[in-house]
Amino acid sequence: MAKSHYRSIIRLGLPILVGQVGMVVLVFADTAMVGHYDTDSLAAASFVNNLFNMALFTVGGFALGITPILGAQYTRGEKSGMGATLRSGVAANVAFTLLVAAIMTAVYFNLHRMGQPDKLLPLIRPYFLLYLAGLVPMSLFNVFAQWSYARGNSQLPMWIMLSANALNILGNWLLIYGHCGFPQLGLLGAGISTLASRLLGPAVLLGVFFIAKRYREYSGGFRRAAISAKSLRPVIACGFPVAMQMACESGSFSLSAVMAGWLPQGDICLAAFQVIIVTGTLGFTLYYSVGTAVSVLVANQAGLGSSAGMRSVAWAGYRCLLVMTCCSCMAFICFGRQIMGLFSSDPMVVALAMTLLFPLVLYQVADATQINFANALRGTSHVMPMLWIAFGSYMVIGVPVTYLFAFPLGLGLYGIVLSFSVSLCVAAALFLYYFMRATRLEPVSNNDD
Repeated sequence: MAKSHYRSIIRLGLPILVGQVGMVVLVFADTAMVGHYDTDSLAAASFVNNLFNMALFTVGGFALGITPILGAQYTRGEKSGMGATLRSGVAANVAFTLLVAAIMTAVYFNLHRMGQPDKLLPLIRPYFLLYLAGLVPMSLFNVFAQWSYARGNSQLPMWIMLSANALNILGNWLLIYGHCGFPQLGLLGAGISTLASRLLGPAVLLGVFFIAKRYREYSGGFRRAAISAKSLRPVIACGFPVAMQMACESGSFSLSAVMAGWLPQGDICLAAFQVIIVTGTLGFTLYYSVGTAVSVLVANQAGLGSSAGMRSVAWAGYRCLLVMTCCSCMAFICFGRQIMGLFSSDPMVVALAMTLLFPLVLYQVADATQINFANALRGTSHVMPMLWIAFGSYMVIGVPVTYLFAFPLGLGLYGIVLSFSVSLCVAAALFLYYFMRATRLEPVSNNDD
């Protein structure tokens, strides 16, 4: 059984990985183009990107909650029912995203109170608003992408993401530096280009869903479905805990970026923090692609009522992730300076980022473990523990440890990145525990592996 799970994970996860690599290329290109424009733009982008990561991951997490419902329906052949669930998912996700957007709007009006260097605020404010405008389009793309993943078709979102990313990179080249007669807008140009790509993605995916004949049964179910409290309840019940889990995890990183701005030479620290976070995205991308595949395949096994199958999928995914973790760490160790040098021509920024290489490598195993078993737990639909695990690990433990390492212990930016290992290890252990407990709720067969 394990060999078939490896094949399924690779078949489903590889296109997700390609799409995520496209996202990494986009983030790399954004950071490199802005970083080579000037250090202040890189520092401002670091602050906004890390602040918005909390909003983006929260919105994305709410969309992820629909995956186990759709995966179980697909296993049972309920195509029209998937369309109905998707309509409820769209309604719930848009409403939730508007709530998050309202919170981020309140943050916008308090940017001057967050202790960042004054000279960065004129760059931060317009870039922040462009990010804010992209929240709802990203939410729509996330929901329809989960429908495609649940059907085992991860290639459709992949190609759309790659196309949108290519548009973003072209837009960056035109608008940051002012090529081909376009105005030279710097960081503002990067924000405009990013917003254009975030509008393109959902427009194409929705067009395919409603126009393509092969999806008529799904789109027909979507059109005929009525939205009610009963239809929204399971979507919200699965989505909200995952959203809060993602909010707590990303929130701890966002608060870390804020703390980086409090350090002496805050602009240099923010720029170096952005470089190290973007470098770490390379590992996260590998882990996330397998984690998403694990969640879908666990949901399929849950639809069959097989606890043994759910465990087998999760452990097969974890073995794949351990191999990927080794590859990530070797890439960071061997090519760290070359990778970081892509993002800034400022020798102070690159030198500071290089001092953070050890804590970056240190937290990779914990990150891979928590991603695997968080996604496995999500696939079982027993998602409520995810909220308390994330809140305890990242906010109750992680944020105070970050502050302790950075300021009272005097480790500065090194201590901020080092603290990630603590919260990730705690989360990984708890996600594993609750996944094993959740899969004991069903009778375990004797043919596992």
